Amino acid sequence: MKKALNLIKNIFVWLMVALAVCMMIFTVVSVNTFDRSDRSLFGLKMFIVLSDSMSKTDFDAGDLVLVKEVDPKDLKEGDIIAYTSQNTSNYGETVTHKIRRLTTDDNGAPGFITYGTTTDTDDETVVTYPYVLGKYKSHIPKVGKFFMFLKTTPGYIVCILIPFLVLILIQGLNCIRLFRRYKYEQEQEMKEEREKIAEERAENQKVMEELLALKAQISQQTDDSKGKDNTKEDDET
Repeated sequence: MKKALNLIKNIFVWLMVALAVCMMIFTVVSVNTFDRSDRSLFGLKMFIVLSDSMSKTDFDAGDLVLVKEVDPKDLKEGDIIAYTSQNTSNYGETVTHKIRRLTTDDNGAPGFITYGTTTDTDDETVVTYPYVLGKYKSHIPKVGKFFMFLKTTPGYIVCILIPFLVLILIQGLNCIRLFRRYKYEQEQEMKEEREKIAEERAENQKVMEELLALKAQISQQTDDSKGKDNTKEDDET
């Protein structure tokens, strides 16, 4: 029963360690990869949807969209693309909208007229090729909200600091347990050594007593022999 409990305890401890390590690795990777136009994971860029401009047909705010980098020349009407916005209202943000038609900007550069399906309103500026980040492939519902949480101070505390402290606590408890086991084993060894020394002393004492008894017996026999010899001499006289 004790062995089974120890096994369950060890499994639980290692699961907690694995969970803490995985959580820290996942958090670091996600914060440094997701919602970054210059980073990709397994060939896909990942962006957090910030509005419900496409919620009518495709995805909602807080979802995580998966985008694959493509040649803008291969894009066509009806494709959903992620691009860096040049609109005055959300300049520099990543937007994922649908292509309404192919066109050119005022300088003659090829690009796209995009729109959000919820409002069906064209975006303010033409999306030219240099601002296209990739073509929409799929999305993961509500996961973006979790990654937005990771970038906050509470998210850092919950997903990095706490697992790190749990890992330190588990390792600290293991060190204490190992130290106690080592101390117990040392005490047992010392106890066994003392018992062995005590047994040797008792054995030596017993041998000494036997030698003293034998010496006394020999001495007594010698005295008796001398007494008999003296008595015999007196009788002869």
